[in-house]
Amino acid sequence: MNPQFDLVGVGLNATDTLILVSHFPAYAGKELIQEEILSPGGQVASAMVTAARLGLRVKYIGTVGDDERGRVQLASLDESGINVDDVEVRGNCPNQTAYIIIDRSTGERTVLWSRPECLRLQASSITPEKIAGARMLHIDGHDTPAVEKAARIARELGIPVSVDIDTIYHGFDRVLACVDYLVASSDFPAQWTSERDPFRALELIQNEYGMRVAAMTLGAHGALARVAGEGFIYSPAFVVNCVDTTGAGDVFHGAFCYAVLKGMAMRETLEFANAMAALNCTRIGARGGIGTLEQARALIESSGNSRRAHPDFAVRSSRA
Repeated sequence: MNPQFDLVGVGLNATDTLILVSHFPAYAGKELIQEEILSPGGQVASAMVTAARLGLRVKYIGTVGDDERGRVQLASLDESGINVDDVEVRGNCPNQTAYIIIDRSTGERTVLWSRPECLRLQASSITPEKIAGARMLHIDGHDTPAVEKAARIARELGIPVSVDIDTIYHGFDRVLACVDYLVASSDFPAQWTSERDPFRALELIQNEYGMRVAAMTLGAHGALARVAGEGFIYSPAFVVNCVDTTGAGDVFHGAFCYAVLKGMAMRETLEFANAMAALNCTRIGARGGIGTLEQARALIESSGNSRRAHPDFAVRSSRA
């Protein structure tokens, strides 16, 4: 039987209030708000929107509140063609919220967020039937028992698992044991292993859990991955006119899953994901600049040698 979905995501969503200022104020200072925008976002939800816009058949599993922010989130997912049959709407519960202050002079942002306990996704909500129809599963780590169950079901069914993780959660080692593609934040490998060297930290994680790829995003410097049987691959970032970095990592993960499902080599996968993340930074909002396949390819082809590479990562990955 053919899978019903290319990609199923289990994890967070949020509805953001974007607060645009000319530049960050000094500590305890004041700054005029230039613009305020309500915008849907969230780790896994935005990754699913990216994958859907690239043409994949996508389902999202998670929870939303029954307030206006929850309705905004559901409408965005539905408009993107994502199946939301397994989204749980929690009564008398506000949706996850983020207030994001965007410095227009750099495009960098500061995030203040809140997620009420009533939104917690329970492991009992995750059943084999909800996961079985996927070619790939993408998760985060927040509701750890629920994503662990989803990952374990996927592993038992032979479905590859990708994870986006930036914080240490209790019991997350049981999730990592079921992961094929780890794409962590730049801080997570060192936090998890207590090894400050990123190359050594990724190697330790991959050796312990046996995943195909142990990778980390590096923000303005691209991404680094250790691939089983191949060694390290470093992919520099693309240079664009950055107006907002919100959601860049989420878009990277959605594009990464797309590339894996399309059978791209890992170097090409990282390059494509970097390009999609860069395109999103050229517009306001977590999903404001999600590009097309053609736009990503055009950026890659036009970049030439004008990539933003971290010299240490570039040199060390070529030797590793």
